Amino acid sequence: MVLSDQERAIRENTITTDYQGILPYFEVFYLESIAYTAGRAVSAFERFDLAARKGDSKEETVASVQEALTHVAALSRFFWPVRKSALTQARGKRLRERFGIKEDSPLQSRELRNALEHFDERLDEFLVEDHFGYFFPGPIVDDASLSEETIGHIFRLVDPTTSQFVLLGEAYSFGELREVAKDIERKASQKSHSGGRL
Repeated sequence: MVLSDQERAIRENTITTDYQGILPYFEVFYLESIAYTAGRAVSAFERFDLAARKGDSKEETVASVQEALTHVAALSRFFWPVRKSALTQARGKRLRERFGIKEDSPLQSRELRNALEHFDERLDEFLVEDHFGYFFPGPIVDDASLSEETIGHIFRLVDPTTSQFVLLGEAYSFGELREVAKDIERKASQKSHSGGRL
């Protein structure tokens, strides 16, 4: 059944004001969704560790950490929704409270997420400018300090030692994001198996 705009607005207002963004009998759906997303991030980080340890291809190593960070970005949106409606903001606030996530959590930062999701646009901007020197468009697994070279232009590099991801010469730390994803997966799984309530 499709709701009219008026009916939808009434429901959203009720859920926002009376239930802080989530109806009690739907809490389990949020828990399952969050546990899945956090679990995928944790699993991809584990594949990244294994690939880095074994010396797998640069493509596989960089791809696994990029996959993990994509799931972390999706996880972030549960707690800090992009859409600014009253309902989504209430839901995000309630989830942050129930999971004990502070406003200064690394999960809240949009810098790395935006760098990954808008890489194509950043590449446009980079290539419009005049650059000289050496260009490294392929994936690299090495020390992040290489990105500080003024004549070298690194497009995508992962440093397993310092947990940094370099995109178009800019380094982003992801170690804390990995720990947050683990913690959220653990809490979501516990809550889901303890009655499915926040």
